[in-house]
Amino acid sequence: MVLRFIDGTQCKTGTTILIDGEPYTVRSNDISKTGKHGASKFRIEAVGIFVDKKKIVAVPGSERFDVPNMDKKRVQILSMSGDVVTVMDLESYETIDIPFHENIRNEIVAEKYGEMWIIEEKKMLMRVTN
Repeated sequence: MVLRFIDGTQCKTGTTILIDGEPYTVRSNDISKTGKHGASKFRIEAVGIFVDKKKIVAVPGSERFDVPNMDKKRVQILSMSGDVVTVMDLESYETIDIPFHENIRNEIVAEKYGEMWIIEEKKMLMRVTN
């Protein structure tokens, strides 16, 4: 479910947008105004949240982007097997098997707490805390 729509010129650094159905965080943006009767062009450099991909998109300034509904929940880590970690949601106490971000593989230990991000019904463990 998309939270809202924004124009290309409103995509500031740090904004989360959907590009090709995947959530990306805008790292830089560049607006260039063309000739006397031309429309502005907008170049966005974005990095994937769930996939470590860098994407560069050049679109007209009036192009609209989806801003996804983003939810962050605190969870307790129960166990890890392969590329999946089993966590317990601390609000609803349900147990969930979710993937985790590769940058935190060495930090995952049972009985620690973490932060699960839910973006467009996709869940991933993004951060480990004490």
